[in-house]
Amino acid sequence: MINLCLFGAGRIGSIHAATVDRTSGVCIRYVVDVHVASANTLASQYGAKVTDVATALADPEVHGVIIASSTNTHADLIERSAMAGKAIFCEKPVDLDLDRVRRCVEVVNECGVPCAMGFNRRFDPQFSTLKKAIVSGRVGELETLSITSRDPSPPPLDYIKVSGGLFKDMMIHDLDMARWLLDEEPVELFAAASCQVDRAIGEAGDVDTAMVTLKTASGKLCHVSNSRRAVYGYDQRIEAFGSGGMAQANNVLESNVVVTNKAGPLAERPMHFFLERYEEAYRLEMADFIACMRGEGPPLTNIEDGLKALILAEAAIESYNTGQAVTL
Repeated sequence: MINLCLFGAGRIGSIHAATVDRTSGVCIRYVVDVHVASANTLASQYGAKVTDVATALADPEVHGVIIASSTNTHADLIERSAMAGKAIFCEKPVDLDLDRVRRCVEVVNECGVPCAMGFNRRFDPQFSTLKKAIVSGRVGELETLSITSRDPSPPPLDYIKVSGGLFKDMMIHDLDMARWLLDEEPVELFAAASCQVDRAIGEAGDVDTAMVTLKTASGKLCHVSNSRRAVYGYDQRIEAFGSGGMAQANNVLESNVVVTNKAGPLAERPMHFFLERYEEAYRLEMADFIACMRGEGPPLTNIEDGLKALILAEAAIESYNTGQAVTL
C-alpha cells in the first residue's frame, strides 16, 4: 500500500483525494490544512487522519505527499518533504519568487526524490494526442504554435491580489505547454497586455488580457493568447502548424450533438470551466505520479519544469512593463 499525505483540503486537494481513493493500492493516510474543519471533512470522507506537517513527514509509513495548499506554502513543504525522503507532487507554481524556486530545486536535487509538478494540461488526452502528431512527424517540421486559453469570467478580486497575476497564475500553464510542444527552449519573448474585462483588476495591479510571442533558436514561433472573459465558455485550443500540415486540438464541448434547423447548425458550448474540462487530465497526472512512486519511470513533469515556466512568466512581466522583447 502506498500511503500519501495530502497538504491542502480545498478544491484541488479534494479532486486529488477523490482520484487517489479510486486508485488500487494507494490511500490518503493524513490530511493537513490550517482550516481544521475542511481537513476533518476530507479526512473522514477517505478514512484518513488529521495531523500537522511534522507528524506526517516523520511517519515512515508515508511514502509521498500531495501539495495542494496555498502557493505561499509550496516551497517550504517541498523542501521539508524532500528532506524527509518523500516523493512529491506539487501544484503549480513552486513559488512566486524565482530565487526561492531555485533554492527549492537545489534541495530537491540534493535529496534525490522525485518532485512532480501539477501541469495537468500535458496529460489532457486532446493535447497529448496533438503532441504525438508533432513527434511522429505528421505535420512535418513544426514551424508555428498557437495556444489559446480564455476563462469564462475573472476569478474573485481577492484571489487575483494573491495569485501572482495573470502571467504567473494563468498563463504559466500555457508557457509550460509551449515548452513541451516546441520541444525546444525559447530564446526570445515579447508580451503585450491590457485591462479590457474589469477595471478593478488593473487597479489591483494585474491585467486581464494578454498575448505573448515566443521564439526558439531554430526559429520556431509560438503565440499564446489569454483572456479572463469568454462569454461562450472555457476556451482551450491549440494549433500546431508545420511544413507538412497542421494539427488542431479544439474545444471539448458539453455535448457533441449538433442540431440543424432553419436557424442553421447549432452546437453545444465548450465546457464551462477547468474542473470539467480537465477532469481526465487530473486523473492521469495523479496516475503518472503514482507510477513514478512504483518505480515505473520519472514523472512527465518535474520541478525543473516549474522553474522554467516561471522564468518565462517573469520574462513576460518584464517585457510587458518595458515594452521590449526579452532575450532568454
